[in-house]
Amino acid sequence: MSFLVEEPIEEYAEAHTTPPTDLLVRLAEETKATMSAPQMLTGTIEGRFLELLVFGTGAKRVLELGTFTGYSSLAMAAALPEGGRIDTCDIEPKHVEVAQRYIDESPHADKITIHLGPALDTIDRLEGEFDLVFIDADKENYANYYEAVLPRLSKRGLIAIDNTLWSGRVLDPQDDTSKLIASLNDMIAADDRVVAVQLTIRDGVTLIRRR
Repeated sequence: MSFLVEEPIEEYAEAHTTPPTDLLVRLAEETKATMSAPQMLTGTIEGRFLELLVFGTGAKRVLELGTFTGYSSLAMAAALPEGGRIDTCDIEPKHVEVAQRYIDESPHADKITIHLGPALDTIDRLEGEFDLVFIDADKENYANYYEAVLPRLSKRGLIAIDNTLWSGRVLDPQDDTSKLIASLNDMIAADDRVVAVQLTIRDGVTLIRRR
């Protein structure tokens, strides 16, 4: 996966973003050294973006689909208000092991619950509404996740979907994943139930609210 912004500009933006905590630095280093797809790491810019989304909206109930090694969960947890919590889902035990280890080491261990198993099943089991949903999991289910969580948003709730520009391949989708994401983008743009904006952060992030 290549990002949309040229590397020097990306580096400049990161240099002018508040640096991550030492814990997140170590987590990023371990992820890059041990995971087969380290490019899935949220990283400094998007991590701070998600943190500020939580802070700015005052989100207390966060749902994350795609834990990976826990960077985004920890970034968002740093901005949770009193009584806030995150439910995060992943199907890969290796990811969960790393994420749980760093979550346990953090000051946010009591705010984050990892659910190991298919995310759609977890969504069905969880009760109530969500103030923020971050979708960053298997692309084949993106449309299913969107439909599952949209009715569960709180009145001022937001969905953030990652990788919606897919290294620019959505402009001329040839492979199956590019076609899936391009189709999702078209569906959201035409969905009169929502208001959406597509941002060129890293690999594309789409923000969505219900009308």
